[in-house]
Amino acid sequence: MIIRIIYLLPLLLFLPLMVEGQGAIGWINEEKTIDSVGKWSFDDHSAVYPKIRQTAVSKFGFEIGKKSQLIPTVDAGLQYGSKLNYRVGAGFIWETNFSPKWYLRAGMNLIVNEGDSLLSGNYFQSFENSKMDLQPSARLAFTPNKYFNFQAGIDKNFIGDGARSLFLSDYGKSYPFAQVRTKFWHVEYTMLYQFMRENFQNQNRSKFIATHHLSWNATKWLNFGLFETVVFQPRDTMLNRGFDVEYLNPIVFYRPQEYSLGSSDNVLIGASFSVKFLNRTMLYGQAIVDEFLLSEIRLRRGWWGNKFGGQLGYKGKMKFLKQNFTFRLEVNAVRPYTYAHINVMANYGNRGSTLSHPLGANFAEILGELKWQQQRFFAKIIAVFGYQGWNLNNKNYGSDIYLPYTNRPYEYEFQIGEGKRNYFTRLNLFGAYQLTEKGNLQAFGELQLRFDSAAQSHKFRAVPMIGIRSNLWNDYRNY
Repeated sequence: MIIRIIYLLPLLLFLPLMVEGQGAIGWINEEKTIDSVGKWSFDDHSAVYPKIRQTAVSKFGFEIGKKSQLIPTVDAGLQYGSKLNYRVGAGFIWETNFSPKWYLRAGMNLIVNEGDSLLSGNYFQSFENSKMDLQPSARLAFTPNKYFNFQAGIDKNFIGDGARSLFLSDYGKSYPFAQVRTKFWHVEYTMLYQFMRENFQNQNRSKFIATHHLSWNATKWLNFGLFETVVFQPRDTMLNRGFDVEYLNPIVFYRPQEYSLGSSDNVLIGASFSVKFLNRTMLYGQAIVDEFLLSEIRLRRGWWGNKFGGQLGYKGKMKFLKQNFTFRLEVNAVRPYTYAHINVMANYGNRGSTLSHPLGANFAEILGELKWQQQRFFAKIIAVFGYQGWNLNNKNYGSDIYLPYTNRPYEYEFQIGEGKRNYFTRLNLFGAYQLTEKGNLQAFGELQLRFDSAAQSHKFRAVPMIGIRSNLWNDYRNY
């Protein structure tokens, strides 16, 4: 018991610094857009979203008193794929700064989908084998001073400067979490504890994830980041561990800690950088490592256990024909079996969805975005080109992180695209008009052009969609 208390001492030593508070919490969709260069500078110290704002509640809703607001949400659309399908949803979000130190956002959305899977967004699945998706969300934050912020709730988080993230994405389903963020000097440090669920051996089982992220502003224009996360089970065949107190240590390195516990927990580490040019453009990148052997890398034999990935991107603003545009060009590549493990209780996922890139692993892609906005009108083009290795002959070639890597076809000669190689293209043409500022309600039209070379049927699909929605969360259909 004394040893476990010692692990918590670094966190306890920070508590006397608490003096006074300020700030609220932003929205992931609001901040992670491609026109964020300049709006969110390096003074923020990190790419952890949602951001901690230095303002009161947002202006999306209808005021309830001086410090609260109610935001109605709508998500309704008609889409034609192989047949006419629909999505209908509604809900609410309540947001309040009930004191200078406290912030609360809570809401509920019910979505009903019919037919095509492209209509089902990244929602929390509450009804098994049902057309309905119930998405609860809640985020309570306490900001005692300019050094600390504490958060807890049921929501999503994001780490990175890209459209995708190889560390932690808001693709997938919401989850309970607790977070501590601290800023000092040119550094921001984040500790994130996530509580996941999986269907394992016909039972709903819990698994936990503990994450550290360090962001350092080396200069006013250069930022470096370090990332580490560990996935572990609270209970296995040996013992009932609960949430290991050792993993609450805010400064421990998880790989040595994992070995000291004698466990087979899944540890991932990563590094990132970003370079800002003249407040208008940014070069950024991420590298993620699941496992590797340096000796195998030197031999260049394509050993299956060398599991890692990388990202490189460039985004910013430009003027063309007296119009303002924002753009992004991004490359992502992840080797086979990255994020996967021996079973779903140790992979880097939650309720059947990956926590990083929506494609999982064993892929390479190039993504381009171009956006134009003029008052309430805006248009966006997203183009994605790449390839991925699909499974073949009932063998796991490493793209699906929910399949155990024990069912691999061989040990060596693995490369990205191994298996049945699928070359894919995604072209998304999107236009919208903001109907109301309250609720950020938009009427939109969208055309998706999708091509998959390895598909047995419908290699090419044109999928138009029209509708109205509250643009308060990201909607992933461009992969």
